[in-house]
Amino acid sequence: MAQIYVSIGSNIHRHRYITAALDALADRFGELQISPIYESEAVGFDGENFYNLVAGFSTGLSVASLVSVCRAIEDANGRLRTGPKFSARTLDIDILTVDDAVGEVDGVVLPRAEILSNAFVLQPLFDIAPEVAHPADGRSYRQLWQAYNSEQKLWAIDFEWRGQLISKAA
Repeated sequence: MAQIYVSIGSNIHRHRYITAALDALADRFGELQISPIYESEAVGFDGENFYNLVAGFSTGLSVASLVSVCRAIEDANGRLRTGPKFSARTLDIDILTVDDAVGEVDGVVLPRAEILSNAFVLQPLFDIAPEVAHPADGRSYRQLWQAYNSEQKLWAIDFEWRGQLISKAA
């Protein structure tokens, strides 16, 4: 079983689609590690703010199968793939890491580059896996977050899922 971390984001009907993603991932993979949910400004385009988080789980699926599962969840929730790369999204699920894999695996470059460049990915990873080492960089997510220097603003929000408050505003 591999330890997987995925980023989840939405800026269209955010609560609805983040809930749908968590439901689908939990139904498919069982217990999830779930970071606080952050609101952040859109990066790369003018648009509504995003909700972002990271979820962790274990699976024996290949990376190719995992990509298929994530795309099916996105598609079931109205994800359109015809627009520009940086645009509004109902749901975006990206594989960040698969254990300590480095390089291209089943057409996916691991670890995902956004870990080191986007606060809305790195901070949630730090929140749920502070002592885990970035597979390529070698530093822990705690060390990476402490060294992170960016103008990106994000803030934790209150968010309930399955009747429990899983994220609390700071």
